[in-house]
Amino acid sequence: MKHLEQPPSLKELLSGNSERIIELAVNDSINEIVNQVNNSYYYWDKVKYLKLPENIKSEEVWLIAKLRRKATPFRIQFGKYIFSWVLNGKTQELLHLFDLNIGGSLESRSIIPKDEKNRYLISSIMEEAIASSQIEGAVTTRKHAKEMLRRNANPRNKSEQMILNNYISIQRILELKNEDLTEERLLEIHRLVSKSTLDHKDEEGSFRSNNDIKVIDVIDGEVVHYPPDHNEIKTLIKELCIFFNTDDKDLFIHPIIKGCIIHFMIGFIHPFSDGNGRTARAMFYWYLLKKGYWLTEYLSISRLILRSKNQYAKAYQYTETDDNDLTYFIMYKLRTMKLAYESLREYIQRKIEEKHKISEFIKLENVNERQALILKWFYEEPSLLLKVKEVETRFAVSNQTARTDLQSLVELKYIDTIQLNKKEVAFKAAKDFEIILKERLKTN
Repeated sequence: MKHLEQPPSLKELLSGNSERIIELAVNDSINEIVNQVNNSYYYWDKVKYLKLPENIKSEEVWLIAKLRRKATPFRIQFGKYIFSWVLNGKTQELLHLFDLNIGGSLESRSIIPKDEKNRYLISSIMEEAIASSQIEGAVTTRKHAKEMLRRNANPRNKSEQMILNNYISIQRILELKNEDLTEERLLEIHRLVSKSTLDHKDEEGSFRSNNDIKVIDVIDGEVVHYPPDHNEIKTLIKELCIFFNTDDKDLFIHPIIKGCIIHFMIGFIHPFSDGNGRTARAMFYWYLLKKGYWLTEYLSISRLILRSKNQYAKAYQYTETDDNDLTYFIMYKLRTMKLAYESLREYIQRKIEEKHKISEFIKLENVNERQALILKWFYEEPSLLLKVKEVETRFAVSNQTARTDLQSLVELKYIDTIQLNKKEVAFKAAKDFEIILKERLKTN
């Protein structure tokens, strides 16, 4: 990604043009264009190509839009770095949506069936762990990664190690979700996400000690961010922990906005030699859970970021290039959260429909709902091999429950055991699986 074009200088645009700008600022048709620019929060690279009336220049539209943005009361400082953001109509609309549906309302809790919560949570954690790793370059398929996690298999390469690390880290955050952030806990999370994936083991759970770190675009090799001096890290992290743990009594900041800022600041400070992105996304996840946005546990936001990596990178660049205006990054995160929420609703609907599809299997004598779903898996994939650990993980049940479910299906002649090695046993469809199934379904 090439460096962004710098926007026109406001000082130069204002010079000698004050009367012209005042005249335009009260023009209804110009106001409509400026409102569009600020509601969608366009950067200069979009504003300069807008179709405008003949007597209006794109620089003038940009100037009026920027002057309105500059009037925002929302400013914050970390060390010597000052950041601002704007609460436009679109941002407030999305925050309202999340307050109603992702926060603590009783109605929102009803979107996840009570008896399915554990299973949905496990699936969501897997999706988040996989996608967050893929953003940072992990090379594997979702299917293969999920199989590794379900079977509790040892990672075979760096990509699989990254995914396992993220999976463990998210589970740790669920344990810490009501705790304050400290430097030690931040280092702990980094140690978990980076275990056995860095060039030097002593960098796991340690702040960088030099300025050799630059954020480079992987496509063209361009340097897109020079992080603050390593001597500033301790102070910046201390201030970030205070921001995470306390609320400013003089200026209310919406919790989701704060979460976005925390995510951005980890990326901006870049306190680690590697693993900054994974740690930043983990901190966002932690903060929203701490503030009562319980449905965050079930959202795989990283899966949507993975699909829009270019926009994710640009959101950082727009912010830094345009006077540290965090609105670009905040709006990107909010749009991504909305997509993740919609994706969750679709996923739940699919699972409800899937439940309807197993209704025939549930009619079978001596077969419970979990076993009915297992039979459906074998019916759809005759060559499937299942281990006890995988059933345990998929259903979020105890090892004994998973073992009992499978053993009962063996006794009912639906499935057989197969010895994988001296210690390990797997389960496969019985030789006459389909015939037995059809006969018993007819009987019922």
